[in-house]
Amino acid sequence: MQQAWMEMTVRLLVATLAGAIIGLERSYHGRPAGFRTHALVCLASGLLMLVTLHQGEWFGEGAAARVSVDPTRMAQGVMTGIGFLGAGVIMQSGLTIHGLTTAASIWTTAAIGILAGVGLYPAVVLATLLTLGILAVFRHIERAIPAQMFATQTLHFRRGETLSEQQVRAVLDANGFTMNTVSYRLREGGSQVEYRMVIQTRHKRNFEKLAQALLALDAVVAFAIDHTDG
Repeated sequence: MQQAWMEMTVRLLVATLAGAIIGLERSYHGRPAGFRTHALVCLASGLLMLVTLHQGEWFGEGAAARVSVDPTRMAQGVMTGIGFLGAGVIMQSGLTIHGLTTAASIWTTAAIGILAGVGLYPAVVLATLLTLGILAVFRHIERAIPAQMFATQTLHFRRGETLSEQQVRAVLDANGFTMNTVSYRLREGGSQVEYRMVIQTRHKRNFEKLAQALLALDAVVAFAIDHTDG
């Protein structure tokens, strides 16, 4: 019995440590679900798997022989239930979505906790290292990969002093942007014309260039450039 308790203690400590290590990376980057959240998720997953593995102690030896329990059902339940916690860290602001990576890390941490709960320690170590590598190293690789960056741009003109769509496209082209779609609207009781469009570029520095170019245009009463890449 003492050996069983020692084994359970080691498994729970391994689960807590693995979750805490991953959580440290998330806390370092200012994510709301960080050190404590990941440690608790991993610990809880390990606890639930221990409940399944030691079913004989809560069914009784005789009952355990008559009742068939599939341990994988508990793992499925953990991975399904953790989705609610993951959804809680995903936030949407306009067209920008934040928290997807943290939600994925919580889901992965739950899986690592399951591995610790069943005593697959080499898999726990490997999975923890791979998760940290994806979160830390892949961050720099992702930044180095050329990618399109999108934004919604809103331009306000005084009525009768608006730039044509071709002129707006020329300003965008000169600053490294292309325009995908554009819509038009009258505002301020018909005294202003609003252009709203989706624009894209390959270089982040182009956003500042475009802002400076728009500031230099007397015809532009107001503008907004909102990033939509999350």
